[in-house]
Amino acid sequence: MTAAGSFSSLRRTPADAVRLFHTVRHLRPVQIVGRVTARLERGRPEIAPAPPLRPRPGPSVRPPTRAPSLLGRWRVRFLNQDGEIAHPAQWNDPARPKLWLYNLHYFDDLSAAGAEGRRDLHGALIERWVAENPPGTGNGWEPYPVSLRAVNWIKWALGGATLAPRWADSLAVQIRWLARRVEWHLLGNHVLANAKALVFAGLFFAGEEAERWLAQGLSIYERQLPEQILADGGHFELSPMYHAIILEDLLDLVNLARSTGHADGRVFAGLPEIIGRMRVWLAVMTHPDGGPSFFNDAAFGIAPSRADLDRYADRLGLPAIAEPGDGVHHLASSGYVRVNDQDMAAILDVAPIGPDYIPGHAHADTLSFELSLGTERIIVNGGTSTYAPGPLREAQRATAAHSTVEVEGENSSEVWASFRVARRARIRELGIDRSPDGVRVSASHDGYRRLVGAPVCRRTWTFRNRALAVSDEVSRTRATAAVARFFLGPGVTITTGQDRSSGTIASERGRRLGWALDAQGRIEAATWYPTFGTARPITFLAAPLVAGRLTATFDWP
Repeated sequence: MTAAGSFSSLRRTPADAVRLFHTVRHLRPVQIVGRVTARLERGRPEIAPAPPLRPRPGPSVRPPTRAPSLLGRWRVRFLNQDGEIAHPAQWNDPARPKLWLYNLHYFDDLSAAGAEGRRDLHGALIERWVAENPPGTGNGWEPYPVSLRAVNWIKWALGGATLAPRWADSLAVQIRWLARRVEWHLLGNHVLANAKALVFAGLFFAGEEAERWLAQGLSIYERQLPEQILADGGHFELSPMYHAIILEDLLDLVNLARSTGHADGRVFAGLPEIIGRMRVWLAVMTHPDGGPSFFNDAAFGIAPSRADLDRYADRLGLPAIAEPGDGVHHLASSGYVRVNDQDMAAILDVAPIGPDYIPGHAHADTLSFELSLGTERIIVNGGTSTYAPGPLREAQRATAAHSTVEVEGENSSEVWASFRVARRARIRELGIDRSPDGVRVSASHDGYRRLVGAPVCRRTWTFRNRALAVSDEVSRTRATAAVARFFLGPGVTITTGQDRSSGTIASERGRRLGWALDAQGRIEAATWYPTFGTARPITFLAAPLVAGRLTATFDWP
């Protein structure tokens, strides 16, 4: 996965100039310098034999496995799209989405389920990659794919496979290339992936060059982990999917450090505490069905599940964490709130969209929420199925694809292109009130103050007696069109009475809820994007805010 992008294709209009200004003004100097450096870097790959390998490390524990992506000889499946790599040109097929090609170069199948039975095929694929991807050329030599592929090759070798000398030489060339191209222009999860590859290579190879790679990777972690992992354990890009990916990376580092005798070394000794916080955060942000909540870029099938990560931590002997019980769980540093009541779980987005200087995975989803009853998702956000530039990516990031309020047909944060955000919503006046009768959470955001009349959105969730009341208010100095949408989960159906202000919701397993509005609602078809490359039909309930106000109530037995 990647958040890379370019400003080079902008239209030259005054509105574009304003949008660009509000996008780039948050960038850090290191990102600007890094972008210039990345464009100017034309150095040739350093073609030299690999350093010697370290002695084979001690025993390690089994990491999580993913679904196989190598389906047969040169047949592959990435992002739920099948393809083949029968010819060298297909490594960089322009007809394929960039993210699909990136996945082709990751080599995730080397540690997928049943990988041991495909070792000969894996070796043949590595040989082809080395022969058909000249150093420094094509998608596979971009820093992010280099980072993920290097780790996968090293894991494969440490797992008992034989890395032929020619392949080890290629791996060293890739790491030398990466060491000069750390993605400081992107920061965030990208530099952590770069650091992981450097650390893995530094502990796989021996000698002075390997020690430099190790030191460089550890230095990145020392600088970045205190900033990127918040006090509540959340990764600061606020994507449950990327959070889980980075948690797996840190567990991998603990695994490698222990097997190589470095567990007490710089950086490594502090990882168990960070991992503990991250596991607590992920528990709060995971639905009872075991899958991630859909805030910002998130989908099933990319990161390991929370259960898989917990089992990995257990195998490493790390302390268990408590399950989020009934009551309110406020992730204060990142901004999410979870409310549990018996078999009901609601996750509320009262968070910023992410760090100002790297909001690439943000959606315009402020004040949205998701709700589960038992293991069924009843109210959801729209999900993510693509990073490819175009109308679908723009629609999936839009406010109108989330269970929140849209004003004047605009986005609460100015998401644009695939990974850009100009002016962004900020949370104001968050309040959490607990009483014997229930829980009340309220917050406002200023994302629409750029519009005429400077409207401010406020949402209040009141949980009481097996019911949820969602009250929305848009303050304004002039008449403002606003609509609230509540997207219903897969297999959930909805009916309405003649007055169109009340009705019944039924889950796929027969769970029934009542709903009521203080305005006339409408039911419309929509699409849910639970995984990359797929779509499922769903419906949503929508209603206008009359005189700037609306209350929607949902109750269940």
